[in-house]
Amino acid sequence: MSTSEAKPEALFDLTGKVAVVTGGSRGLGKAMVQAFARHGADVVITSRKEPACEMLAEAVTEETGRRALGLACHVGYWDQCNQLFERVYDEFGRCDVLVNNAGMSPLYDSLGEVSEALFDKVIDVNLKGPFRLSALFGERMAATDGGSIINVSSVAAVRPTPNEAAYGAAKAGLNNLTTSFARAYAPKVRVNTIMPGPFMTDISKAWDLEAFAETAKNDIPLQRGGEPDEVVGAALYFASPASTFTTGAVLKIDGGTAFSPA
Repeated sequence: MSTSEAKPEALFDLTGKVAVVTGGSRGLGKAMVQAFARHGADVVITSRKEPACEMLAEAVTEETGRRALGLACHVGYWDQCNQLFERVYDEFGRCDVLVNNAGMSPLYDSLGEVSEALFDKVIDVNLKGPFRLSALFGERMAATDGGSIINVSSVAAVRPTPNEAAYGAAKAGLNNLTTSFARAYAPKVRVNTIMPGPFMTDISKAWDLEAFAETAKNDIPLQRGGEPDEVVGAALYFASPASTFTTGAVLKIDGGTAFSPA
């Protein structure tokens, strides 16, 4: 059956699939994990804090009945990326969807005060880790049943501020990797990017929300930050048969931020 003949719910069906989500215990990652499981996928939830992953895995299984596994993985270390890859295939024998969602953007007082260690950490988590995981999982997907790799970038990749220079550079690199990996693992593996703007996740608790609300009125056409569940439609689209002819794409979900005046 072609996608044009399929019922809408079938286009987004992930029954029998296995999805791995880094940075999956909270925020956008958590929203994607829950959505994938609700649409039939078994899920692997990873972050640096294994207890948080295990707690979410238990909740997901209780709600959906799907198998969920919580694992610790610091994607900035390639040995841990290798271990995650091996554990997924040992436990499930397959991976159909990889979401490179783990990220970090530490604060600093000035560009001159950014240390080499801090710079390296930002690049490691936001760029080096996704490269390694995409190479590992992508090669296996391409050699077997195919699959989908979803990178989670940021509008900082195209609209950077001085407060996130290294982070923006890393996310711009991730956008670039999306294109190169899409070409490398075609035709069996699709590689796409979600490029979020400001979302009201745990990170937003550290913001001056009054100041943000005022800025949003002027800088964001939709005049607000996004809610975590507003990433779900894009994630399901890229993960499912709905996007069988989409690869190398960067989809911004930012309320219009990337193209509003600086």
